[in-house]
Amino acid sequence: MTRESRSDLRLLARLLREARPAWKHLAGLFAMGLLATPLALLVPLPLAIVVDSVLGDAPLAGWCSALMPDGVEASKSSLLLVMALIIVGIAFLNRVQGLGSWMYETWIGERLVLRFRARLFQHLQRLSLAFHDSSGSADAVYRVQYDAHSIQNVAIGGLLPFVGSLIKLTAMIWVTAAIDLELAVVAMVISPVLFALTHFYRGRLRTRWKEVKELESSAMAVVQETLAAVRVVKAFGQEKREEDRYRKHAGASVSAQLRVIFAEAGYSLLVGLTMAGGTAAVLFLGANHVRAGTLSLGDLLLVMGYLAQLYEPLRTIGRKVATLQKAFASADRAFALLDTAPEVADRPDARRLARAHGAVSFRNVGFAYRDGLPILRGISFSAEPGARVGIAGRSGAGKTTLINLLARFYDPTEGSILLDGVDIREIRLADLREQFSLVLQEPVLFSTTIEENIAYGRPEASRAQIEAAARAANAHDFIGEFPEGYATEVGERGMRLSGGERQRISIARAFLKDAPVLLLDEPTSSVDVATESVILEALERLMEGRTTFLIAHRSSTLEGCDLRLYVGDGTAEVRRAPPPAAPLIGGSRK
Repeated sequence: MTRESRSDLRLLARLLREARPAWKHLAGLFAMGLLATPLALLVPLPLAIVVDSVLGDAPLAGWCSALMPDGVEASKSSLLLVMALIIVGIAFLNRVQGLGSWMYETWIGERLVLRFRARLFQHLQRLSLAFHDSSGSADAVYRVQYDAHSIQNVAIGGLLPFVGSLIKLTAMIWVTAAIDLELAVVAMVISPVLFALTHFYRGRLRTRWKEVKELESSAMAVVQETLAAVRVVKAFGQEKREEDRYRKHAGASVSAQLRVIFAEAGYSLLVGLTMAGGTAAVLFLGANHVRAGTLSLGDLLLVMGYLAQLYEPLRTIGRKVATLQKAFASADRAFALLDTAPEVADRPDARRLARAHGAVSFRNVGFAYRDGLPILRGISFSAEPGARVGIAGRSGAGKTTLINLLARFYDPTEGSILLDGVDIREIRLADLREQFSLVLQEPVLFSTTIEENIAYGRPEASRAQIEAAARAANAHDFIGEFPEGYATEVGERGMRLSGGERQRISIARAFLKDAPVLLLDEPTSSVDVATESVILEALERLMEGRTTFLIAHRSSTLEGCDLRLYVGDGTAEVRRAPPPAAPLIGGSRK
């Protein structure tokens, strides 16, 4: 068995395992598809009877005579009318069978794709930030939205027709051989040629479809990147440049698709010529049999009708083997995503944690990204519950990396981080993340209502609790000015709101979550002075009683911190300060 064949079988086995919940439905669909075989066998039969028994004088076969109503066999006109009605009846049954199979196939296929997409999406969310940083979101979106279709294209659009065609092919060969064995043998001589063509083209098509998928993904990345930065594009007047960039990537994708189409067209042409050669050989030999009197004209027409239907499953098998390479290329990409192990994962014996006190310790912590360049090294400090830790340093020094390690978005490459004296890698990830509230420099809102954004960390919160959190974050007043209040849709990334409004909603979200550890990543750096004072007042209330890590550029913001970390050159200078006599950043400190 060749490497390509093993790869196909491996992917097929994995896709069938993914489709296991729908096996009963797939079996039902397969059974419906099998009904097409006896119907196909009946299609040329009325014509053969008309030629031999209506236009000619041959008697009906015994089984056919037994099925005819009384008096029909004696009248050629009646027999012709019955055959015409049978043709209509067979066509009707064919259409009913085809429509039923199509509707059932669509229902099963969409359910399979939805389940596979959900599984890919679930796995994507489990992968660490390091994966998303290196891979980008466009390729991940493409795999979820488009590559997930491979399960439908293989299980329903490929495997079932493939097996059904094999059964139909066997039936057609058996019936044709029963009529004229020599003609059946001649008809099947083309099979080795078709097999050789399929083997030759299969690997080439798979490689080219993989190239198409990668190029389509890169074109999607250009669109996503441009739309995400559309303000910058417009501000610099670079619309034409981005359009050209998109055309370049999309054009490469189109060229790759054309190469695949040309390859498939060449394959189809060769298959068609091979089958035409087989048909010509059968016609030539069959006509000689009729002239020699060993075969009736009706039987020849029957054989030619069956031959067309015999070659149809062969054509289907060849076509499916070729087109399945596109599905297998997608399946390769989808399973490559599923095979990517999360770099941050629960240990088998991870412990539960209800609510932490908030004591945090870094012990000789170091961290480096995949390129091996160290970002942090030898970081050691301790913060008691309720302490405020200020983090300062130049851009890119590793300030945000520190709090990312604490929330376990990444794992340190050396050393350990303790929460209440326990290594955070020993705590269930879901429980660990419940201990943190996060307020970022650029607030992240989802395209839903203000109420749902505030309750994002506690979906079960009551309306009264949501409003209380909004009041604490100084957000209730501006929310009340909207006609729909808390039911106001914020738009994609919250763009219907100002920066200050978005930040106050994110602070309200942190209030409502009520986590014991608070992570603040320059929460006021992107707002004006007037809005900053309102936000600082809310943040002061939010920090009360919580262990707080505050990243800030301005040293004045850190004056009231119990512990200050100055990050630079991968290390952190630790300075402890006496409790401040004045509030840290507004309000009162109790």
